[in-house]
Amino acid sequence: MNNSFWAPVFLSLQTATIALIIVVILGIVFARWMTAKQFKGKTIIETLLLLPLVLPPTVVGFLLIILFGRNSIIGSIIETILGYPIMFTWSAAVIAASVVAFPMMYQSAKTGFLSVDKGAEEAARVDGASEWRVFLYITLPLSLKALIAGVILSFARALGEFGATLMFAGNLPGKTQTIPTAIYVAFESGNMEAAWAWVIVIVIISFLMLLATRFLQS
Repeated sequence: MNNSFWAPVFLSLQTATIALIIVVILGIVFARWMTAKQFKGKTIIETLLLLPLVLPPTVVGFLLIILFGRNSIIGSIIETILGYPIMFTWSAAVIAASVVAFPMMYQSAKTGFLSVDKGAEEAARVDGASEWRVFLYITLPLSLKALIAGVILSFARALGEFGATLMFAGNLPGKTQTIPTAIYVAFESGNMEAAWAWVIVIVIISFLMLLATRFLQS
């Protein structure tokens, strides 16, 4: 297998890894905020956070184009800073993967935080621990299993993202072409050997991710 075969594989792994770092940080922050606070409109905000989980990927891609396209305020600011539009770049692929993977991490983190014994957290506060230390030394360790499951599922979701990536980042070989888009192009062009090879690679990676999740849950 030549470099043209492995390029989408490595690009997918890089994209999914960066997207994972983003969603882990944001997922934990938002999950902690939503589980610790009570305020009006909380249900609406949480619904918006989980919306990419049920929206068709093409709709997510369309909304990303509207938000970050050259005609949008955000897109114009980014283009001014970077000197080029963000669409059809590797950064666009990372953004698309992050958006669709975020609900996985958020929901897992929220489930983990809600399962933590509130008595243990309160005891730490009574002993004089700050909220940050309570979160760092009590909440996070006790919800670690759910967080790890969220990490694995988010990585697998980011790795398999197709629709939003195709619309927002395009399918540029060596630049934005990930495994899913490479499979699509190979199938459309009748290159079944390459399509099958990429399918096998992503199936193996996804299988290992899900197997690790099942192992942690058991």
